[in-house]
Amino acid sequence: MLQKYDPRNAEILVHVNGQLLKRSEAKVSVFDSVVQGGDAVWEGLRVYNGGVMMLGRHLDRLQASAHALAFANVPSNDAIRSALFETLKANGMTKDAHVRLTLTRGEKITSGMDPRLNQSGCSLIVLAEWKAVVFDNARGIRVITSSIRRMGPDVLDPKIHHNNLLNNILAKLEANVAGVDGALMLDRNGHVAELNDINVFAIINGEVVTPYTTSCLGGITRALVLELCMKNGIPCRERDLSVVELMNADAVFGTGTMGELTPITELDGRKVGKPAGEPVMKRLQEIFRAAVPGLCERIV
Repeated sequence: MLQKYDPRNAEILVHVNGQLLKRSEAKVSVFDSVVQGGDAVWEGLRVYNGGVMMLGRHLDRLQASAHALAFANVPSNDAIRSALFETLKANGMTKDAHVRLTLTRGEKITSGMDPRLNQSGCSLIVLAEWKAVVFDNARGIRVITSSIRRMGPDVLDPKIHHNNLLNNILAKLEANVAGVDGALMLDRNGHVAELNDINVFAIINGEVVTPYTTSCLGGITRALVLELCMKNGIPCRERDLSVVELMNADAVFGTGTMGELTPITELDGRKVGKPAGEPVMKRLQEIFRAAVPGLCERIV
């Protein structure tokens, strides 16, 4: 799976530190922390029919990640909202758009790792693109189990939604070499963690299960799926999962802002999914789509 370029994105305006700049002119300093060490946090947002999906939850996670990394002079949620809405309106984007919202520790007075070299506050980047849902949720995706383990809190807590994605990129490289869409990453004990870019669920005997967030991101869409299951009487829980359990599950799917609910149809060359899982999977997708309008914050 390779995302496709949309020609409409050639002329987009990008918000960088209070300015709307043409794509070709949108840049940060070589002294910015995101360049120096991947020292930044980010959120992916989706725009549906004039609104931004679960914006408040995303902004709260951004603030929590920035706080964990001790960023100074972090812009308020209201300030970030203002920059986001300004960017979307300037680009005429009211649907079928994806936003990568990045907050860096800011520019350093000289190159180096020490956060004390950051003395001018954070840098805010709002990159909005025309981009429909990335995965084909009718066809599903094929994945392999990566040899790259997902880091846990003993190394770098996945609850910090940070920009240093090399751990996941190494896993994606393995998927590319294998000619599949994604890589399933395990934790240090060999339990399922997540895919390189989305959370993972399984439907087993009518129950919807997903790994603990010990070694995976506590995804916004992931949390929503659990909420929708509980609200609609669908059994669900978090627990350890093995690769073999996924191979033999009634259905397996990934969740994320980029792809919503995406069936996983093949794992390590084995077909995944049984007829028993199809009704539950279909119901979850229908419940999700029905919930979207009520979860979108209007662009103002």
